[in-house]
Amino acid sequence: MSVKKDAERVLRALDQIEAESLTRKGGGLKRADFSESELNAYIAHRIAAEPNGVLKVLALKLLAENKVEGMARLDLSGARLPFGLKPRMNLYFAGKVLSQDGAVHLEFESLFLEDRSVPLMLLDLIILAAAAIGKSDASSINDWYELPYGIKEVKTASRRVSLYYLP
Repeated sequence: MSVKKDAERVLRALDQIEAESLTRKGGGLKRADFSESELNAYIAHRIAAEPNGVLKVLALKLLAENKVEGMARLDLSGARLPFGLKPRMNLYFAGKVLSQDGAVHLEFESLFLEDRSVPLMLLDLIILAAAAIGKSDASSINDWYELPYGIKEVKTASRRVSLYYLP
């Protein structure tokens, strides 16, 4: 599948989940499954829709038990950065995806700036710098983010993600 088709499959599924959740037919949780490549295509589509944001690239590797590894390319041009940080940088991270009540959070376990291990606190400083120049609404690595309407929970397995929702 092409990247565009992968992203479109996720977008159509999210529209369907929202429509089913709005009609509330009842019943238990339903599940929608996507591959790692489909999720990454969707993320690329969302990033492209916000060209003035700090996040330029985000690629995730999905692992078992809600673990993820990823790479984020950031552009903080125009921000006053601490500790001699460059305006454009690559962050590599590992963590665990937590979800509850229609929100998601990444509990970071490790963080690398280019090829150096750095304390997680550094990411909070980067987020504050992005907020200061108006390129982010986030305030901390501890933030929770609302999932698309209707989705209650997210689970990962090796190279797969499952979205759970109430129809």
